[in-house]
Amino acid sequence: VSADESSATRWTSMVLVGQVARTHGRCGEVVVNIESDFPEQRFCKDALVYINGTSGVEALKISRARFHSGRPIVAIEGVECISDAEMLIGKQLRVPLSDQFALPEGTYYQYSLVGCEVSTVDGKRVGVVVGVQGVSGASRLVVEGVEEGHEIQIPLAQPICVRIEPEQKRVVIDPPPGLLNLNRVG
Repeated sequence: VSADESSATRWTSMVLVGQVARTHGRCGEVVVNIESDFPEQRFCKDALVYINGTSGVEALKISRARFHSGRPIVAIEGVECISDAEMLIGKQLRVPLSDQFALPEGTYYQYSLVGCEVSTVDGKRVGVVVGVQGVSGASRLVVEGVEEGHEIQIPLAQPICVRIEPEQKRVVIDPPPGLLNLNRVG
């Protein structure tokens, strides 16, 4: 495995926690769009985040952080001016999988649901989870149906999703009559 392949593999196995939206001020600070359920812990002094830079996966150490309008404004060690900060715009910020925080029982990281095979309680294959939309408490699984080109949105709710097993890449649903046709897109 070459260094480039190793870096690419390492990057794809990391978890997205944010994305640099824009610069803030003239001293190298950046505003981050949050992709984490734990922004205060992720974007704080001395925290490490990683970018996929020109030489592969690079660690960035946060030297200062504060929140404004719900988004973190962070200063990163070595990023001292606006031109340095501009180089980070659009960059994804990730952390190693091992750095993720434990979630309460019955909640899941979105990435752990993507790729799960969805079937009904009677064993009928529905499709594969390709995304999760919505906010906590009103989320839905976006499932690529077995019929190509059809997307099905399934509420991520206990009465419908009766068994969620991310480790086995499996979700078992008990949809009410008509749900799979009603929530079919395309």
